[in-house]
Amino acid sequence: MSEAIDRRRLVRRHNPVLTSAHPADVLTVGNGDIALTVDISGLQTFPSFHELVPDPHRVAHDGLSGLPEQRPRVFDAGDFQIPLRTQSTWGWYETRTGRELRLEDAATRYETSRGPVPYLDRMGLQRAGDPIAEEFVAGAWYHFNPRRAHLGRLALVRPDGTGLDDPAALTNVRTELDLWTGTIHAAYVLDGERVHVTTVAGPRDHRFAVRIESGLLPRGWGVAWVFDDQPDDLAAFELPLAQETVWNQWTERHWHARRTVEALTYGVGVRTTGSLREGADSVIAHTGATVLEVVVTLTPDQDRQPDKDDFSAVSASARTWWAEHWSTGAAISLAGSTDTRAAELERRVVLSQYLTAVNSAGGTPPAESGLTYNTWSGKFHLEMHWWHAAHFPMWGRGHLLERSLHWYHGALEAAKATARRQGYRGARWPKQTDPSARESPSNIGVFLLWQQPHVIHLLELLRGEGREEPFLREHYPLVEATADFMADFAEERDGSFVLPPPLIPAQESYLLDRATNADPTFELAYWSWALGVANEWRTELGLEPSERWDRVARNMRRPALLPDGTYAAIATSPWLIRKDHPSMLMALGWLPDTDLVDPATMSATLDAVWERWDLQSSWGWDYPVMAMTAARLGDVGRAIDALLLPSPKNVFLPNGHNPQMPGFLTIYLPANGGLLAAMAHLATAVNQGAELPDGWILTSEGLGALPRPSVLSGSSWTRKENGRPAAD
Repeated sequence: MSEAIDRRRLVRRHNPVLTSAHPADVLTVGNGDIALTVDISGLQTFPSFHELVPDPHRVAHDGLSGLPEQRPRVFDAGDFQIPLRTQSTWGWYETRTGRELRLEDAATRYETSRGPVPYLDRMGLQRAGDPIAEEFVAGAWYHFNPRRAHLGRLALVRPDGTGLDDPAALTNVRTELDLWTGTIHAAYVLDGERVHVTTVAGPRDHRFAVRIESGLLPRGWGVAWVFDDQPDDLAAFELPLAQETVWNQWTERHWHARRTVEALTYGVGVRTTGSLREGADSVIAHTGATVLEVVVTLTPDQDRQPDKDDFSAVSASARTWWAEHWSTGAAISLAGSTDTRAAELERRVVLSQYLTAVNSAGGTPPAESGLTYNTWSGKFHLEMHWWHAAHFPMWGRGHLLERSLHWYHGALEAAKATARRQGYRGARWPKQTDPSARESPSNIGVFLLWQQPHVIHLLELLRGEGREEPFLREHYPLVEATADFMADFAEERDGSFVLPPPLIPAQESYLLDRATNADPTFELAYWSWALGVANEWRTELGLEPSERWDRVARNMRRPALLPDGTYAAIATSPWLIRKDHPSMLMALGWLPDTDLVDPATMSATLDAVWERWDLQSSWGWDYPVMAMTAARLGDVGRAIDALLLPSPKNVFLPNGHNPQMPGFLTIYLPANGGLLAAMAHLATAVNQGAELPDGWILTSEGLGALPRPSVLSGSSWTRKENGRPAAD
């Protein structure tokens, strides 16, 4: 038996350390429901330095004629910036317009075998600052709204209350995130004085605490909580935002703000060991001593009574929570490996565990950039929820995924209403949405299918972690409504079940063919597996299996093959586009074994992707896709190579973030979560006897169970391919 992993040493050897300023070098503290991102000052002192800069290579594109081409470019960290924000799962606002807009004006009716079906597709790929055609105005407003709010900013300020502009004013900088305690320690020289800043987030409350020690403080310098204007662009048809702040001075050391941004109203309490004074849309903490502590508490309850937690209490609770987080669940160590890439892979794995716990473990599914800053208006994408959070139960930390399940229950009626509006049974989950569960118009997202089984998959991972009957009973309504839609959406053709148009597969390159696309390889396998799992839940709960679910699961049409014997992406023209996501690989690896997918064919398909795919157009989770397929096929060496493929979309910054698109998507948390899921698959393969390549040593402990093949009820059966019995 191998020795236990020294987890503290494993984690701390990858503490990110910043010694100079860079627009993408930021660090974040938070708890999954709220987060604060800081610069090298340990605070949010230099916002303009980190603000997004439009990509000079970007061409505005409405997406109506297909996905825009991604021009070949060498990765340059200078192309990326990460803004300084404070965001939460509960802080959202909507803009106003000068006219009434109706959601139904964003819908188009598509002809199907069951009659016309409405889809909210009257919206292109425009961003708010791009020109938007009149016919897309209603869709654009509902696409961009609501937006996740930037709640405020903690900044070091001069004696006159003004902020600093140039991070070069800080010298001898060393800013470190201690991952083991979730604490940022910053040390530097400013205006001839040493400055030490400690910043931490409360692990359970929406609270941040800062301690500053410096000779600057007796000279009048202080720390301000600043209410910035909301940074998201407004479209031409949106009115300027209405914003207001009302301060209530409870004591000299404790003030409370009632902040309003349009219809959003929230409370901010600022407590300090010094004194408080009002600044320009801010409150400033100052002291005549050399030590100053500030605690900021944010809450959707704007009238909350004063809190009494001080810096020491917040810091202690954070130390306790993070030590327990790292000490429980799984750990993977690559110590002792002689391959020069091992340290980098281990660094990515450790930092990804931290970033997903901070950004992706809240009460709602996370946005693709988490709580760091807004992409897609801060909305969350349900097809990405698996990528953000499936790794939690795989790593024995399913409780962090479980936090978001209540949102699905609250969203269930909205999902059922979407299904009813389109003539289907059950619940059809949206692709892009917000706490309201209202579907966002999109010429791509409303046609995606692969988010539909996700809730079954995520629940099954939690069941595999050991959840018992009360858990199954609580969440079975989600399984039932999801499976009812899936079974009803599939159509029987010549004795087998197909996934009919309109649809767009997980590989979104086929958007132009949405009215004719059918039978995507991955989704066919996903439908079969998830419906089988849904019936397993019924059996576990003492219910009779659904005959309809079972019949669809057993008789899904086999995926289409290309002339070279590899899997196509879809069963209709153009069959396969070698760009974007190689989603057909997900039918084996990301998914467990199914009767629908042949491992030898999938192995050849992986070879073809490896040799001929356009990685410039890929995304950060495509490398974990390749790794999971390789691991499932027993090729651990290729799985490692996939995770470390040299590609501009597979670079991880010093803070662990994975940049994708300059000027917009400069962090991409699905890549971090995907890496962790892939490592769970890889380590499981090793534990089951797969051979590591020379130069690699992998030690793991505490891993949870991977999803199992579904056990379809009844006797064996013969699948049909294109209406004919398939050859064995």
